Amino acid sequence: MARLLLSPPHLSGRELEFLRDAVESNWIVPLGPHVDAFEREVAELCGVPNALALSSGTAALHLALVVLGIGKGDEVACSAFTFAASANPIGYAGAAPVFVDADEATWTIDPSLLEGALAERPAIRAVIAVDLYGQCCDYGALAAVCERRGVTLVQDAAESLGSTYRGGPAGAQGELAVFSFNGNKVITTGGGGMLVSRNREWIEHARKLSTQAREPAPHYEHVEVGFNYRLSNLLAAVGRAQLEVLPERVEARRRVNARYRELLDGVPGISFMPEAPYGRGNCWLTCIVVDPDEAGTDREAIRKALDAEDVEARPLWKPMHLQPVFRDAPVYGGDVSARLFARGLCLPSGSALTEADQRRVVEILLSTRS
Repeated sequence: MARLLLSPPHLSGRELEFLRDAVESNWIVPLGPHVDAFEREVAELCGVPNALALSSGTAALHLALVVLGIGKGDEVACSAFTFAASANPIGYAGAAPVFVDADEATWTIDPSLLEGALAERPAIRAVIAVDLYGQCCDYGALAAVCERRGVTLVQDAAESLGSTYRGGPAGAQGELAVFSFNGNKVITTGGGGMLVSRNREWIEHARKLSTQAREPAPHYEHVEVGFNYRLSNLLAAVGRAQLEVLPERVEARRRVNARYRELLDGVPGISFMPEAPYGRGNCWLTCIVVDPDEAGTDREAIRKALDAEDVEARPLWKPMHLQPVFRDAPVYGGDVSARLFARGLCLPSGSALTEADQRRVVEILLSTRS
């Protein structure tokens, strides 16, 4: 039996058609008609007029900070409960991270703790708010806090493509927003990302920087440091084929989440990531929290039992303030994300997951209870 993966790619069936067009047109470069079309289609999807296709979500986040002028001596507030790719670009830009804990009701950045951080630290110039496991942050509250303090709100929507916030598409809430099309996301280009904004100047500056910041001259002329961050036309072709089925993939993942809830309903000590009332998540990953006193098992016992049966499961994100590389960074709060990490587990959540697969996962999970 093949290993059951956490979140494998799920092809639409049209990828080869789009790739064939790219190959036959000889656009085998980091630009081309599929890149242009992919940018337009993502911009239309998220309701933001300007988009830039890039090699990764991390590259998009780095460029967001660069075009904001973030650099040495600046601080950037960032969700503590996230993957390292949300925080690493702060260091790339020469700034220092300040981590802010999660709100227990949403698992996303806590607006009240953020306000405290901004009040105490005038060097904070931007906030990276991470949409977690497909759930948007509370952007109404965050935007109000940022506006009062005069800092820029950057939306890390790497995990939330296809989600909504108060009826609007994810990616439209920050002054800049980033998406990821990594191989494990709801849709994938194999590797890629997108930077979007209503501010055309920011996107055009990022576009220039993403191709080594070449000036418009017949020779290679550079007045600022650039990067090799553009998405290839081939990968954009794959992304366009994937984008066509985004609504179906989101609905499939939400069905997976609902089935797990049904199969584990009433099991003592097992709870799920709450869905915030202000939005509708894409359920990129279905996440549970295990209370060992009530469940008669714990997170690691379940994970190891699943792994022994060739089923991939993963602990929730280890908070950034607990990562050795960020041990000296300031943190506001920290207990909520630390507790979630200690007890939380991501279950297999792919959009092609079958009901039989899910029953298998749940049977193994329940077998660990004493």
